[in-house]
Amino acid sequence: MGRACILINNAHAVQAVAVKMEVLAERKIMEHAKHIGIVAVSAEGAALCYRTICIEGAALLGAHDHPQVTMHTYSLAEYMRYIEADRWQDAGRLLLASANIVVRAGAQLLICPDNTAHQALDLIREESPAPWLHIAEEVAAVAATRHFQRLGILGTRYLMEGPVYPQKLAGRGIAHEIPGTQDRERINAIIFDELVYGRFEQGSRQYFQRVIEALGARGCDAVVLGCTEIPLLITEAESPLPAIDSTRTLARAALREATRHLSS
Repeated sequence: MGRACILINNAHAVQAVAVKMEVLAERKIMEHAKHIGIVAVSAEGAALCYRTICIEGAALLGAHDHPQVTMHTYSLAEYMRYIEADRWQDAGRLLLASANIVVRAGAQLLICPDNTAHQALDLIREESPAPWLHIAEEVAAVAATRHFQRLGILGTRYLMEGPVYPQKLAGRGIAHEIPGTQDRERINAIIFDELVYGRFEQGSRQYFQRVIEALGARGCDAVVLGCTEIPLLITEAESPLPAIDSTRTLARAALREATRHLSS
């Protein structure tokens, strides 16, 4: 009888220790920022997003600190093969494959620092292994906070002519404009021939300024730098209109979401 009591007491003690360790493990997880997964498409935009998370994380978490970040990308060429063929579901499958890779590495929330690819993201978002932050939703939220009424959209031809921003802005009651056909073609060429290769030419900067001025003349009170490389070419200080930097907006949203539970 005495031996049986000892065994029962030991079992209870082991169970109590296991529960305590589980509670401590959960508490330890809660004490850390969520792991951010970057599903990258183009190098320059993804790098800017990553740098923003790392540098601005210190303001939330302390000197030199930031959430864990895992990034994966297939080549831009693989995405463009599908985008140029209007095969958005296939482009979405690439995003989903990248998402699965970063989630297996521990990512708890996902971002894609590529505006154009969000047309594909919208098709696979519900299949994702972790929640996404949507770049156009975050930009629309900033636009609403800053009380903008009509935004000029700058980005790739696919982005300017596509559904990503119109849908999200309409949900906030915000109107939008895009540049004319010839300007859209030239902007697209600057992005794919210069910006994605890390080339930031003064002539291209001045051209963007003229396009932004023309959008202002059409009633826009702000512009969206809706290609994640554009903020590397022209800053809000250099823009004739207030500008929303989609890259840094997404990175900051990821930081807020990754650290939200730490302040609750």
